[in-house]
Amino acid sequence: MTQLKTTKEQFLARFLPLLQEVKDLTPGEETEQWLNTQYGVDSELYQDLARLIAAGVEEGWAADTEIAGPRYRRSLFAAPSAETFFFGITIVLMDSTGNVQNNPQHSLRGNYHAHPYGEFNLAIPLTEGAALAGPNGWQYGGWTVPAAGSHHYPEAKGGAMVSVSFLPAGRIAFDVKAPQA
Repeated sequence: MTQLKTTKEQFLARFLPLLQEVKDLTPGEETEQWLNTQYGVDSELYQDLARLIAAGVEEGWAADTEIAGPRYRRSLFAAPSAETFFFGITIVLMDSTGNVQNNPQHSLRGNYHAHPYGEFNLAIPLTEGAALAGPNGWQYGGWTVPAAGSHHYPEAKGGAMVSVSFLPAGRIAFDVKAPQA
C-alpha cells in the first residue's frame, strides 16, 4: 500500500469514496438533508475533510487564485474525470472580515452564477461562527445542495468559510444575469 504524503493527496483519497456514494443522487433538498444526517459536522468524514481543507488553505493548494482580492479565492481542484465520477471539484474561500459591500448581515457576496445540473457544497468554517448561504438558509458547517437550474450569489458571513463544491459534469455558468434589485 502506498502511503499518501501530501494533504492534497490525502484529501482526494478521503473524498473519492463520498463521490462514488453520491454520484447518482439528485441535487436538492432531500440530498442536502441526507448528507447533513450521514456526514454532518460531527461525522468522522466531515472532520477529516475539514482538517485537510484547512491545511490546504494554509499550505496554498486550496483556493489559491484570487477572484476579488485575498478574501475571495478559488481553485479548480479536479476537472471532471472517470476518477472523480465526472464531478468537477472547486474549492472556494470567502472571508467576510472587513467586508465593505454593505450587504445584509455584512456578508461577502461573490460572483452570480447558475448550476445547470445542481451543486453539492461541503461548507467548512475557518472562523468560528462563519456561515455559507444555501438554499435552506445559512449553513454554519455541513452541506448545501442547490438543485439543478438554481442560480445565486455565493455569500459568506461571520468570517472565513471554505466551500468545496462538486459539480456534476463540472457545469457552472457565470454568463447568467443576476435579477435586478
